[in-house]
Amino acid sequence: MKTFLDWSAYDTYGMGDAYSGIPATGGNYAKAVAVCMHSRDCQHEGKGVMCPSYRITGDRAHSTEARVASFKAALNGEYGDKSFDDPRLAESMDLCVSCKACKKECPSSVDMTLIKTEYLAQRHEIMGVPRRTCIFGGLPHWAGRYRGLLRLMIKLRNSSAALAKLAESWFGITSRRPLPALAPKAFSGAAVSGEGERGEVILFVDTFCHHFDPEIAEAATTILTTAGYKVRIAKPAPDDAEPDRPLCCGRTFLTTGMVESARHEGKRVLAAFRSEIENKTPIIGLEPSCLLSLRDELYSMGLGAEVGDLGKQLYLLEEFLVREHTRGLRLPLKPLNLPKALLHGHCHQKAFGVMKATRKVLTWIPEFKFDLIESSCCGMAGSFGLEAEHYDASLKMAEISLLPAVRAEAEAPIIANGFSCRHQIEHGAGRPSRHIALLLRDALAVG
Repeated sequence: MKTFLDWSAYDTYGMGDAYSGIPATGGNYAKAVAVCMHSRDCQHEGKGVMCPSYRITGDRAHSTEARVASFKAALNGEYGDKSFDDPRLAESMDLCVSCKACKKECPSSVDMTLIKTEYLAQRHEIMGVPRRTCIFGGLPHWAGRYRGLLRLMIKLRNSSAALAKLAESWFGITSRRPLPALAPKAFSGAAVSGEGERGEVILFVDTFCHHFDPEIAEAATTILTTAGYKVRIAKPAPDDAEPDRPLCCGRTFLTTGMVESARHEGKRVLAAFRSEIENKTPIIGLEPSCLLSLRDELYSMGLGAEVGDLGKQLYLLEEFLVREHTRGLRLPLKPLNLPKALLHGHCHQKAFGVMKATRKVLTWIPEFKFDLIESSCCGMAGSFGLEAEHYDASLKMAEISLLPAVRAEAEAPIIANGFSCRHQIEHGAGRPSRHIALLLRDALAVG
C-alpha cells in the first residue's frame, strides 16, 4: 500500500506482541492504527479533551476506539478493494476534529489526527479533492497570493445573507456564522528589531497572525524586544520560488489531507531555517496548532533528520519566556486592574503540555487572577465549525463546558491563544477573547 505520510516511526511496533491485532495490509500505517489497546479512555466525560465527538453523542461509534475498528476492517479488506472511499469509513471519521487529545490522553497514544490525514489523502487519491477542501486547505495560498480579493470576498459574504446562502449551496460553507475577516493590513514587522543584549530570536508569524491578527505578532515583537532580544521575522529562503509569500507550517493542508502541499510548505520552512538549525537560534511561534505542527507532524513528511534538530528550537511564546525565566529573565510588568480572567486552552496546547507554561507566565502579572476553564475541544477545530453539516456538532462541543463558563462570568476577560477558539467564543457567546501576547504587552511597565 502506497502511503502519503512517513510511518516509519511505527516500524517495530507489535513485534512479539500477540495482542496487537495489526491489520493484514497497510504496513507501518496499519501498525499505527493498531496501537489502540481498547482501554476506552476515549469514552468518558470527565476532565480532559478526549473524545469531543463521543462527548456530544454518547455513541461509541464516534470514539477513537470505534474509528480504530473501522480502519482495521478497511485494512483487512472487509470494505472492498478501494476501502478508503467506503461510506462506512467516512461515517466513522465524520465527527473527528483532529484535536490531538488521543495522542496525549490515550494510554496507547493513538494519533488519530495523523491517521485521519492519511485517510483523507487516500480518499482524495480515489475521489479527487473536493472544492471546499481546496478552499479551506489552501488558505495560506489564497491569503498569500490574492489577499485583497479574498478580503473583499469575505467582507461581501459576511454582509449579505443571500451571498452566505449561496456559498453554503455551492461549497457547503455554513451561512450561520461569519467567516473570520482579514485585517485591513497584513503584518509588516521590521526585519530586525531590538538591541539583543540577551541574544537573538526568530519570530515565526503564521498565516493567521500574518493576515488576520497582525496585532498579536506586533505585540510579541514588543514583548521580546523589551525582554532584551533582537527579533528577526522569519522569511523564506533567498532561493524560495515564492519569496514574497510568508512561511507556512502546512497545518491547513495536513488537516484536509492535502499532503503534498503540506510537504511543500515543510520544505520551505526547512530551507528558510537551515542555517538557524546550525546556529541553534530559538524560533518562536504564536498560534498553537501551527507551531506545534512543526514540532510534531513535520516528522511525518519524510524530510530528513533536520526535522528533529529544528524541533528542539521551536517554542510557543510562553514556553520560551518560561525557559528564559529560569535563566534570569524578568519582564517588567505592572498590574492591569482587571477582574479575574478566564483561560481557555487550545487542544494542542493541552495535548503537548503547554498549558503549564501559559499559566506560569500569567502569574508574573502583578495582582492578576485567573481561572482555567476545564473544557474539551471548543468545537471550531479549524474549518470543522464552518462546514454546514458540522455547524450544530461544533456548537454542541462548545456548549459542553466552554460557552457556559464564559456566560457565567460576564465581566471576566477571556484569554485564548487559538485562532479558532477565539472565533468560536465570539460567535457562541458574543464575547471577545485575547491572545496572551496582547495581555503581556498591555502589562509591560515600559514604553
